[in-house]
Amino acid sequence: MATHILFESASGLAVFNVVQVEEIGAKTKEVQESIQDLSKFSRMVSLKSFSPFKSAADALQNINDISEGVVNDTLKGLLELNLASTSKKSKVVLGVSDRFLAAAISSELSISCDNSERSLELIRGIRLHAEKLLKGLQEGDVKKAQLGLGHSYSRAKVKFNVNRSDNMIIQAIALLDQLDKDVNTFAMRVREWYGWHFPELAKLVPDNYQFAKAAKLIGAKSTLTEEKLHDLAEILDNDETRARNVIDAARASMGTDMSELDAINVLNFAQRVVELAEYRKSLTDYLAEKMNVVAPSLTALIGERIGARLISHAGSLINLSKYPASTVQILGAEKALFRALKTKGNTPKYGLLFHSGFIARAGPKHKGRISRFLANKCSIASRIDAYSTDRAPTTAFGEALKQQVEERLNFFETGVPPTKNADAMRKVLEKIAIDTDGDHDMAESTPSAAKDKEDDGAKEKKEKKKKRKSEAMEVS
Repeated sequence: MATHILFESASGLAVFNVVQVEEIGAKTKEVQESIQDLSKFSRMVSLKSFSPFKSAADALQNINDISEGVVNDTLKGLLELNLASTSKKSKVVLGVSDRFLAAAISSELSISCDNSERSLELIRGIRLHAEKLLKGLQEGDVKKAQLGLGHSYSRAKVKFNVNRSDNMIIQAIALLDQLDKDVNTFAMRVREWYGWHFPELAKLVPDNYQFAKAAKLIGAKSTLTEEKLHDLAEILDNDETRARNVIDAARASMGTDMSELDAINVLNFAQRVVELAEYRKSLTDYLAEKMNVVAPSLTALIGERIGARLISHAGSLINLSKYPASTVQILGAEKALFRALKTKGNTPKYGLLFHSGFIARAGPKHKGRISRFLANKCSIASRIDAYSTDRAPTTAFGEALKQQVEERLNFFETGVPPTKNADAMRKVLEKIAIDTDGDHDMAESTPSAAKDKEDDGAKEKKEKKKKRKSEAMEVS
């Protein structure tokens, strides 16, 4: 049973004496309701010492230490001052709400700690009547302190690193996919709308982006002359022949004429489509740059678009690194998977990985096998990107994994055995510049080192077995 209670609040740390506690009827309704009554609860505990925090930064530091189970100097001084002298005369048991903090206090200060329901009930009562029990506090002070400390604690816990911001990748790939749909829809609308005026342009300029720019340049087809030949050829990849064909088609066009107001609306819409297409290109460059910083290995292996979709579907790079390779393989094909399980049909072989060039290059018989192998390498690459905090972003691991996939594709065609993963990783570690200690640690943790140890152990077992056989033969 606790003789003292440690109470951590947003305004300071306090130690209470436990005066009297009902042990036998602790769970009865009357005793639990007495905790809510201040006049009755004040007879159970009494304030021994209260150490208020000096500032908001001091409060944040103390609460961070308490949440991590660390006994800092403030808490240590408070407990030694109030409990050390008492412990010589009688046994002291301190009631603490957090069991990790209780273990730290017991190990550092040799003070017995209690984390039972009785201690937690007393702490609940102290928290309920904190403004009345703590000296020097007025009504509303505790709530204000809790609100301010809560904001500070949340800001400190939410750590934002611009170099590892996979959330920006998730938003960028979502916007890029939406822009792909919108630009295609709007481009088709420009073709249909402007096609009433100049229908021959659709066959001469099949590209949507070039069609919108050409429509903006031409405007009314009657104004298209030889003076615009150079500008039109520049839009059409510097092809003067196609530009001259467009001018000739405009002269003999069968389209209807447009009024000035109609032309203004059509051309304004074409300008918006051009701006959206240009923004889409800049967003693609931004995504590629971001992926090379956050997930360079995954980008080098499978490309920034598919890598970003995998991260977005998993929720974060950390979540993707925790997935096994079998989950990465069918990531994005959940509906097909559950439908196959429900109907007892064939499960899907790939999800988002289907858009990879490796799957397209594989033969029909080997698509499932190369998908499984590629998912394995994606899982390794995501773990390297997520947990390699000591080195600068490098694509060496991703390129080595990509080479392994290429060798696996070659193996399906020619039968040449591919390089083992342990050998490929060892070559990468030798290639990149790593400190001697870091290289030693990484080498011990690589699968090749583990395999060497297993081989040594197997050799020792074989030698012992042979020795026992020879001894048995001599005895017989």
